[in-house]
Amino acid sequence: MRVGRRCIRWPDPHHKIRKIEIYVYTEWHCQERLEGVMTRVIALSVLALLLASCATGYQKQGLTGGFSETQLSENIFRVSFNGNAYTSAERAADFTLLRSAELAGENGFSYFAIIDADQSTQLSTYTTPTRSYTTANVYGSGNYATGSATTTTTGGQTYIYSKPRSTNTIVCFHNKDEASGIVYETKFVIRSIREKYDLVGE
Repeated sequence: MRVGRRCIRWPDPHHKIRKIEIYVYTEWHCQERLEGVMTRVIALSVLALLLASCATGYQKQGLTGGFSETQLSENIFRVSFNGNAYTSAERAADFTLLRSAELAGENGFSYFAIIDADQSTQLSTYTTPTRSYTTANVYGSGNYATGSATTTTTGGQTYIYSKPRSTNTIVCFHNKDEASGIVYETKFVIRSIREKYDLVGE
């Protein structure tokens, strides 16, 4: 551990009162390794910002979210989309609808209807690490010394993040007259949502 100023040997032959200021760092590692620790912390922080700096894209389910599907029968599918904390509920619902239309088209269907839909939000928390800095003042005379210390602690803040999830259960049809109620045209939905989110070239 490093000391802010050089210590004075006691007792002083002139018996004068001297003041010594000592700076104590209470970190995860010793002061000698502080620079290396801070470098790693900054690098990890930058990496985290790069990974979560934007909403979840239209992609298969991965670390930052995405869509997934399950086939329940020949023409029935359950489609879900999970977004990260930067994804709006509207975006999650649109991407669920887009994947529903694409899935219908990939299986040779021109139309589909949503028979069940669910939208929910997952809450998660993150607490920042705590760090303490202590300043000590020591006063000495002869063989005696007194002092005081002040400790300042930073960090420890808790942040709450909400992550949207949207799920559709769809029934697919070859012809529109096979279904009743609200029926979606596969090609129209794909074109409309891709244009809305500038996904035309993807």
